[in-house]
Amino acid sequence: MTHPRPRLLAALILQGTLLLTDSMPALAGETQVAVIVSSRAPRVAFDRAMLRAIYLKKIFIGQNGRRLIPVNLPPGNPLRDAFSHALIDMRDAQLQEYWNRQYFQGISPPYVLGSQKAVVRFVAGTPGAIGYVWPCHVDSSVHAVLMISLPTPVAGPDPEACPANPQP
Repeated sequence: MTHPRPRLLAALILQGTLLLTDSMPALAGETQVAVIVSSRAPRVAFDRAMLRAIYLKKIFIGQNGRRLIPVNLPPGNPLRDAFSHALIDMRDAQLQEYWNRQYFQGISPPYVLGSQKAVVRFVAGTPGAIGYVWPCHVDSSVHAVLMISLPTPVAGPDPEACPANPQP
C-alpha cells in the first residue's frame, strides 16, 4: 500500500504550478487567453476555480451582488475548445453532454457570440458579462481580470488570432 502523502504533495505542487501560470507571463511555447470584464465594472478578483464555476453556471451572482453572464465563442472555434479544455478540462462534446443534463434542471449554457470582437463589445456594454479573447483584442472598453495559459498550441486556423508578436 502506498502512502497518501506523496500523492497529496504532488497534487499540491501541481495546483501551485497551475496558480502560478495564471499570474506569470507566458513561457516559450505557451499561449495565453485574457478573461475580460467591462472596464466600468468594479475590480473583482477572479481565480480559476471561481471562473470554472461561473462558466459551468454553478455561480450566478458575483461578489458585488450583480448577476454574472459568461459568454462563449461558437462551438468549433479553436480558442473556445482550448479555453474549455484548459479551464473546465472538457472538450466541446463533453460540454455538450454536461449542458444537455443541465437543461433538464432549468440551467442554460453561456451565451454564444460569433467573434472575439462581438465578445469585447458585449462584455463592454453588459453589466456582469465575462468573456475570453486573445490578449491583442483587449481594448480600453474592457480589462483582463485573469490570464490563463494554454500550454499546448491552439489547433486549427483562427482568423481572429493575434499576430505573431502581439502588442499588449
